[in-house]
Amino acid sequence: MATDYTDDLRLAHVLADDADSLTQARFKALDLHVMSKPDLTPVTDADEAVEEGIRRTLSRVRSRDAVIGEEQGTTGHSQRRWIVDPIDGTKNFVRGVPVWATLISLVVDDEVVLGVVSAPQLQRRWWASKDNGAWTGRSLLKATQIHTSDVRRLDDASLSYSSLSGWDERGRLDDFLSLARRCWRTRAYGDFWSYMLVAEGAVDIAAEPELEVYDMAALDIIVREAGGQFTSLSGTPGPFGGNAVASNGHLHEAALAFLGSSDGTDPDTEAPSGGSVHDLRERRRETGDEPPLG
Repeated sequence: MATDYTDDLRLAHVLADDADSLTQARFKALDLHVMSKPDLTPVTDADEAVEEGIRRTLSRVRSRDAVIGEEQGTTGHSQRRWIVDPIDGTKNFVRGVPVWATLISLVVDDEVVLGVVSAPQLQRRWWASKDNGAWTGRSLLKATQIHTSDVRRLDDASLSYSSLSGWDERGRLDDFLSLARRCWRTRAYGDFWSYMLVAEGAVDIAAEPELEVYDMAALDIIVREAGGQFTSLSGTPGPFGGNAVASNGHLHEAALAFLGSSDGTDPDTEAPSGGSVHDLRERRRETGDEPPLG
């Protein structure tokens, strides 16, 4: 018998409502306190307040559940784990860019069973629970179901990412650019936004070379319940692989053929005798046959 996570999903929306109130009050605040974490990424008093508020509520209404948060790590031991990113897109938040969100998810027995992504400055929220589809709207009562696209060729696909530097730092920039050049369109919408656009069908592929589970868990189930796929670069399903490829499903293997291997093999192109696919691509670029990035 399938487990009903309706009450947990309602709770996740309450947590998101509370988070929205806190983040909106601190967005562009003149006294916003910004610190650098050991990994040199920023954290604000808003990040800390949101996570503390969510933990406080969960300790009261789900006292037996564990919590994993970006700012305070893991507390508790349970097969039910709430995973929280209080502000995904903190650098945007700090600079006054309105593209940031609170990510809340529930993992049961190592499976993400619900996720909520709330972006109050965009006036958008997305959510999903196991076997109940993916939705967007301002509340559970005012929602529209969303679905991934039906694009089936890389030449027709829109690809989103967060930055080129992340791929470069990990020695994977050539692989990523090879995929980007095959796609019809590339844009760096970034962070949660890339993946919600995949879930809505506005983008067909999103990928990042390094992420934490709190960056991905809520995104994973929303993309999957919208009809797409969410895996690591090596093709392992779920948000636990340290990186991500999300797609409409039709294009997943094609994307992994570039990003999941070191040689950037093009699944639609056979290498000529005596030459590699990389050599063929270089010749195509020289002759103007290789689509440009962008």
